[in-house]
Amino acid sequence: MWLCVPSRTTTTIVRLYPASNSRLPTGAGIVTAATIVLIPGLMNDGWVWTGQLGSLSRMGPVYVACNDGLTTLADMADRILETTQGPLIAVGHSMGGRVALEMIARAPDRVIALALVSTGAHGARETEAASRQTLVDLAITDGMTAVARAWMPGMMSASTPEETRRAIQAMIERADAKVFAGQQHALLNRPDRLRFVASLCLPTLIVTGDADTWASPTQHEELAHAISGSRLEIVEVAGHMLPAEAPDALTTLLHAFILENLQAQQSSEDANFASIGTE
Repeated sequence: MWLCVPSRTTTTIVRLYPASNSRLPTGAGIVTAATIVLIPGLMNDGWVWTGQLGSLSRMGPVYVACNDGLTTLADMADRILETTQGPLIAVGHSMGGRVALEMIARAPDRVIALALVSTGAHGARETEAASRQTLVDLAITDGMTAVARAWMPGMMSASTPEETRRAIQAMIERADAKVFAGQQHALLNRPDRLRFVASLCLPTLIVTGDADTWASPTQHEELAHAISGSRLEIVEVAGHMLPAEAPDALTTLLHAFILENLQAQQSSEDANFASIGTE
């Protein structure tokens, strides 16, 4: 059990991580009953987590969520909760971070740790409806290639390699226009979770890129201050597509965070087992 004591000094801001040349964790994996859940964002599929899967899968079971065919964040959260068992470590990117929050709202006892990547907790802003509908209309009339060309320029750092850009574009082009429209509907009708995150009492890692213009570092600083005991990490030379733009840096952060919490979980289970043995 985690004891949450509100404090103004528990949030660490800000350590900068280079977006390349990071030394990845190696060594034997650890066996755990907790499942690591990787939740992609809008128009994203499991490919976005390619850079993290190798390292994280050595730590225990990994479940890559699929948000296709659903039109509310609540339904996306329910799908994950219904298709997994036991304790979860939720890692959500962009829209996936909001899905992770809905998971906690529904099953707080199952999510033992949370990692929020390039995301937010606020409700839809007045200006969002028009811009999101424009992209949906574009998807229906001209296809997802047109959406990729319109959406991508502001989503990545100017330093993102061309190979990575092409891979991200290919992922977006794989998305179905109707699925895209459903996800946009979910985001436009999302709940405001700002008060909710202030009540969270679980280990939380918050990661963003210093070049993210969609979900700014300032927005993440506010989120980190709201969640007691959370830790904020800002990755240099990375935009909104952080998992693909800076895979090594994100993997290093997630590996350390998850390992820390799996060890804490194991220690707690060992203590509980020992206490049972003495009764």
